[in-house]
Amino acid sequence: MTGVLVAVEISAANVRRGDQVMVGGQAFTVRDMIAVTGGGKRLEFTSGEFLTMRSTTVLWAARRVSPRLARPPRPAFR
Repeated sequence: MTGVLVAVEISAANVRRGDQVMVGGQAFTVRDMIAVTGGGKRLEFTSGEFLTMRSTTVLWAARRVSPRLARPPRPAFR
């Protein structure tokens, strides 16, 4: 996967496959997700571990973003 790593705030609503989450000082990469009751998600990491994010859980992750993606234009100054 190519692109640049950016820090993003993630929740159960916007976590993605490939996000790198720091837990206990160790980086884990999200391989798969399963929705759980109450709006949460159970994350499966490439290492085989699992983490359940509840709907109120907020974490920081590193996400690969293509610098070539079109960005919305900035509003013009008037």
